Amino acid sequence: MDPMTSRARVRAAIRHQQPDRVPVDFGSSFITGIHCSVVAGLRNHYGLEKRPVKVCEPYQMLGLVEDDLLDAMGADVVSIFPRYTIFGFPNENWKMWRAPWGQELLVSEHFRTYENDQGTFIHPKGDTSAPASGHMPKSGYFFDAIIRQEPIDEDNLNPDDNLEEFSVMSEEDLAYWKAEADRLRGSERAVITHLNGTCLGDIALVPAPFLTHPKGIRDIAEWYMATAVNQEYVDEVFRRQSDIALQNLALLKDAVGDVLDVVVVCGTDFGTQESSFCSTDTFDHLWLPHYKKMNDWIHEHTDWKTFKHSCGAVEEFIPHFVEAGFDILNPVQCSARGMSEEILKERHGEKITFWGGGVNTQKTLPFGTAAEVRAEVRRRCEVFSPGGGFVFNTIHNIQALTPVENVVAMVDAIREFNSEETNR
Repeated sequence: MDPMTSRARVRAAIRHQQPDRVPVDFGSSFITGIHCSVVAGLRNHYGLEKRPVKVCEPYQMLGLVEDDLLDAMGADVVSIFPRYTIFGFPNENWKMWRAPWGQELLVSEHFRTYENDQGTFIHPKGDTSAPASGHMPKSGYFFDAIIRQEPIDEDNLNPDDNLEEFSVMSEEDLAYWKAEADRLRGSERAVITHLNGTCLGDIALVPAPFLTHPKGIRDIAEWYMATAVNQEYVDEVFRRQSDIALQNLALLKDAVGDVLDVVVVCGTDFGTQESSFCSTDTFDHLWLPHYKKMNDWIHEHTDWKTFKHSCGAVEEFIPHFVEAGFDILNPVQCSARGMSEEILKERHGEKITFWGGGVNTQKTLPFGTAAEVRAEVRRRCEVFSPGGGFVFNTIHNIQALTPVENVVAMVDAIREFNSEETNR
């Protein structure tokens, strides 16, 4: 088989065609990323120019994987990151910031924090007059959302309160998307982005760390209870949110055209390690119609492939994700109940693309030996890669304190596997 471009390789895999080698993704999204400390270690390992890492996603403190590191790691995917971070400010006019663990980083000029004996606190929208919306403990490496829910009347909830963060994109927003699309037009790598306003009930977004004074249901426990006992309210929020999303999808299509290959529609988790947050019946009632409405529009009007993130034990949800119109599942948490690679490939491998599943980031990658990392990576590639339908990535983001030698062992194992497959 003649060598493919990275973009052709990813597209073939998603179409369930056998590509020339397993395509790989390192750092193209907020759910396939690498902690900024590990990015620095990888840059040093590969002998790249020494410079501070840019924090592209401050909530999880993910580092920007720049083109030279993408080349060194053999990545096939590149990103257009959303204009605004999860804390509600744009990444622009970079400034130096020293992290609590001592790393010198580049962050947005709007990245505004204060410290006390509890750790580091960050302000939404960079507005220092607003209460902090994120907290990094003194020994931590990323921020946690701070719950700032105002008193609510459960008998008189107003859907507008849980919709204040959703609006039609401005001309300034569209100019950003057009400029980013022009920057990547003609890229040999596949291009991915996160969509605005399509993440129905993503629990990382429910507390609204991007709003200065959020209204509505913002407590995580309260939100989960609402999905069980106040479904009419949640359904109305999702209906109106997805209507706004359709308007933004049309605007985005006009702005970026065919530059995009993959769009992350939603990061709402439905699984835990052993179980799920709701039943598949609840999924079908509350989520599926709205997901399907958005996915159907995308498939009818573009060539973009749609990406669904859900951690945990979601094997029984996969047929429902497919019915909702999703092309791709991430992070493919093979260590969760019922999620072995063999079961997933056998039952669902022809209907959905597995983007992830490459190595366990809870145990093997951070705590295993390089030999154990290599063995697990090869095993996952051997099971998932036949017939396409697989893009290699770790199971969720690579975390701080992960040994760089283990990440390098992972990259080397993929290269070794791909070289052997090419030479067969």
